Amino acid sequence: MNNVIRITKEFKFETGHALFGYDGLCKNVHGHSYKLSVTLVGTPINDPNHVKNGMVMDFSDLKKIVNDTIVHPFDHATVLNIDSPHRELADTMEKAGHKIRRVQYQPTSEMMVIDFAEKIKAQLPQHLKLHHLLLRETETSFASWYASDQTP
Repeated sequence: MNNVIRITKEFKFETGHALFGYDGLCKNVHGHSYKLSVTLVGTPINDPNHVKNGMVMDFSDLKKIVNDTIVHPFDHATVLNIDSPHRELADTMEKAGHKIRRVQYQPTSEMMVIDFAEKIKAQLPQHLKLHHLLLRETETSFASWYASDQTP
């Protein structure tokens, strides 16, 4: 029997950002308590001699991937688009000792979740697929990325 299972692990991190050229309050540097849900799809290992028997992926292995690629680099960092005049702001803040994450996109939840999907997919074992991500910026606002919505 080949049962397909989805597993999800959730992560939390604090990140600041500013949206250059935006017409609302988010043009100012501010922060959020982000919550990221990562869902993988695969079949559980069916080998009684395998140390991961019964698992799609060990949650601790998924935790290491997401912590190394997303949580640690973005936690308590300010994310700024360096393809805008925020490049100078990033330089100034970094010289003052602030943790800056330089990106080449407007750091909205929508664009961050795309970036996160690419980073996580690149680290997954080939037999597993990233099913979807949900990036919660506030308790009432979030962006979702689904593999099934992407065009090849």
